[in-house]
Amino acid sequence: MSEEPKKLKYCVGGQWLESKTEKYMDCFNPSTGEVIAKAPCCTSEEVESAIAAAKAAFPEWSETPASKRVQVLYRMKALVDKHLEELTHLLCKEEGKNWTESMGDVLKVNEVVEFACGIPHLMKGVSGMNVSVGYDTVMYNHPMGVFAGIAPWNFPAMIPHGWMTPLCIATGNTIVLKAASFVPETSMRLLELWQEAGLPDGVINLVTTSRNEAEILLKHPDIKGVSFVGSTKVGKHIYATAAANGKRVQALTEAKNHALVLRDCKLERTARGIINAYCGCAGARCMACPVVVVEDCIADELIGLLKKFVAELNLGPAYDPETGMGPIMNEGHLKFVTDWIQKGVDEGAELIVDGRNPVVPGHENGFFLAPTIFDHVTEEMSVGHDEIFGPVLCIKRVKDFEEGLAIMNASPFANGSVIYTQNGYYAREFSKRTDAGMVGINVGIPVPLGIFGFTGHKDSFFGDLHVMGMDGIRFFTEQKNVTATWFPEDTEVCGKVDTWDGTISSMPENTK
Repeated sequence: MSEEPKKLKYCVGGQWLESKTEKYMDCFNPSTGEVIAKAPCCTSEEVESAIAAAKAAFPEWSETPASKRVQVLYRMKALVDKHLEELTHLLCKEEGKNWTESMGDVLKVNEVVEFACGIPHLMKGVSGMNVSVGYDTVMYNHPMGVFAGIAPWNFPAMIPHGWMTPLCIATGNTIVLKAASFVPETSMRLLELWQEAGLPDGVINLVTTSRNEAEILLKHPDIKGVSFVGSTKVGKHIYATAAANGKRVQALTEAKNHALVLRDCKLERTARGIINAYCGCAGARCMACPVVVVEDCIADELIGLLKKFVAELNLGPAYDPETGMGPIMNEGHLKFVTDWIQKGVDEGAELIVDGRNPVVPGHENGFFLAPTIFDHVTEEMSVGHDEIFGPVLCIKRVKDFEEGLAIMNASPFANGSVIYTQNGYYAREFSKRTDAGMVGINVGIPVPLGIFGFTGHKDSFFGDLHVMGMDGIRFFTEQKNVTATWFPEDTEVCGKVDTWDGTISSMPENTK
């Protein structure tokens, strides 16, 4: 008889607690289809207790010098390196990315942790001496208080503990993480490592909830800002609701990234790059490239290579190092993606590679979908412009560069865009004129390193300050300007009150 799936806990004030909820959410091993854990739908009171714990931890943590705060981050990096294989296996088991992709997810945590270790320098303000006669101004960057991080299921390590946490806590803030209820164990294990690294209780708190309880994070007066990754529909709601309640928001949302393939490209290398870009992580990443806009004169040759290379990509359990592509995250999302494939057929797209209902020996109950390719996708077909979030490629044929760029820029999304060409002029024109915030030139997944911002545009992002890079630091800090003047002990101020407002005309008489 199989064991009952374990019930997971939530973490508030450094303590792992059993929820009082009666509602638990199933967490699957997508390679086998088995339920491996149950995540609590934390109650409203439990979410509020997490906010209270973060608020209580803020004064002491924010007063800790930045040079001491980052010692925790140095130790965290070492612990992630030490437990890399353990974390990789855990992520494979609960999310379904293959071994290499899961390890990359974990290593992205350390990429931002390393950047955040520079906070003692990066938080420095600016100053001006004698900005007016006898007056000096210094600008400081201050932590703000409690932030909320609402994480998706597709990157359970990188997003909550890379994008959301390191810069938040390094700048002196505290945070309440809402881990994705389908895949919470990787995030929970990383929090245990933060605790082992010496992070004070309450600086990071973690809950799993439904959307109803998560709504508290958008309206609670003690939350200063919200960082979210997920769908555009939910992102718009979070942006509108949290901003209306006086909070900062960075909402990273959907994408439908396109690659423009020109006739002068290195065709075989381009084809392999496209396979990686749309099949990697089983298509479940907002920087995937699920649409190829190709000049018609080379389209048939490109498709021949794509069909050849995609057939070499073996399906298998995520934690087998030999697996080329792992399963879809759960049965619900598998149905969502396969329904989209049928919709593409119904809309008239030509299904040239059908990945539905593959057989993976020994894992017949897993949530598998093989790579799928549509040809002759037009702008009237929703399959070519809505996010599917699976290994489904849509090919749009065009006559030239200008038509291809126009199709790409007509998309409401603008996360990433790619051009494959050896022509420097077209590459430069593309970089200038594409709407996307992250651009690849012969690079299929143009994700920047953590020292740069993740700069989606249009309906792929709502807010003013992006995650990572200097934008990430600005998001978690506020500026304070201090202007001062000093008078010699033996000098009177002409009996006048100093009412300087920054203009020469309003300065005290003895300083004009």
